[in-house]
Amino acid sequence: MLISVKVVPNASRNRVLKDGEVYRVYVNSPAADGKANKALIDVLSEHFSVKKNTIRIVRGEKSKNKTVEIDY
Repeated sequence: MLISVKVVPNASRNRVLKDGEVYRVYVNSPAADGKANKALIDVLSEHFSVKKNTIRIVRGEKSKNKTVEIDY
């Protein structure tokens, strides 16, 4: 499954909101050294109840707008 994600780093808490076709993922990690990407995978794995290794960032590694693939 491919989903579009907009990451909001430095949030007060981790959470996932669906905004139309795009998931807004708030992570409390900064957007430096890949910390926000790691937190994104952690938050999505908890939200979708899947293992972390089934989630990968397909597009937008260094952007706030990403395409993420989740294998069930």
